[in-house]
Amino acid sequence: MTTTTPPVTFDDVRDAAARLKGVAHRTPVLRSRTLDELVGAEVFLKCENFQRVGAFKFRGAYNAASRLSPEQLARGIAAYSSGNHAQAVALAARELGTTAVIVMPEDAPPSKRAATEGYGAEIVTYDRYTGDRVAIAEALAADRGLALIPPYEHPHVMAGQGTAALELLEEVGELGALLTPVGGGGLMAGSATVAKGLYPDIRMIGVEPEAGDDTKRSLEAGRRISIPVPHTIADGQALHTPGELTFSVNRRLVDAIALVGDDEIRDAMRFAFERLKIVVEPSGATPLAALLTGRAGALPSRVGVIISGGNVDAGRFAELCGNRA
Repeated sequence: MTTTTPPVTFDDVRDAAARLKGVAHRTPVLRSRTLDELVGAEVFLKCENFQRVGAFKFRGAYNAASRLSPEQLARGIAAYSSGNHAQAVALAARELGTTAVIVMPEDAPPSKRAATEGYGAEIVTYDRYTGDRVAIAEALAADRGLALIPPYEHPHVMAGQGTAALELLEEVGELGALLTPVGGGGLMAGSATVAKGLYPDIRMIGVEPEAGDDTKRSLEAGRRISIPVPHTIADGQALHTPGELTFSVNRRLVDAIALVGDDEIRDAMRFAFERLKIVVEPSGATPLAALLTGRAGALPSRVGVIISGGNVDAGRFAELCGNRA
């Protein structure tokens, strides 16, 4: 009989938390009586929009980059990302005294590209609907001798992302359910590893945009399914297939996937701004949208939500959250 070691373990997340102490922010957990009344449960919002670079991605990027050898750091780091991982790797590289080259889609939000460049990274662009960002980044890394840190397909990245859930559960105690956005699956894989490790009966609910339901389809099929690159305002979740490593974790630990539409995401962003007084980007608002619409299904008495990021510029935010005709 053979056993397969999972790509990320509870101890890996604990180790990442120790490495990130004093480097990443321990982000706040917000409550709202209005939200509790609307959904019929106590809701605890882990606000990664207050993390460095404005998103949870810094946790995984720094955890992975800080483990590179001095020789690797001297040569530099490569990554590919629609925005938040790009910023995270760029900042991690700067913190560690090295350089970063990031492959980003041509239509990445201008604010995310500007922030990535602001941290000192070089940007290489591609067309997300016709180009293969992984192949482009791998070729670039090989040509320049760079260490490649992918946005989710990496054990140290997954472990770093899981520290957000670890902090939440350390602060608020046992939860009946935890909702996270699902794109490539790294945040969910790390979160589920921690949450199920502490509380085996917790219900792990991932949330995807309706147009980008690759993880839901994959879990139903029992194998990774590819879809056309989705058109959705949730740019951080505009992926065509789950990661191989992340899916190997999530197929074991995720209990359900909820889908939300773009208009529902807009409504959740508006609710967060008006009632919670926080700015949340579209991808970060998807689990809140699932709660507000009831798409997360029947809820236990205590529910956690990871608000994954808040990187949306003022013009885009106003466009998305303005009153609908």
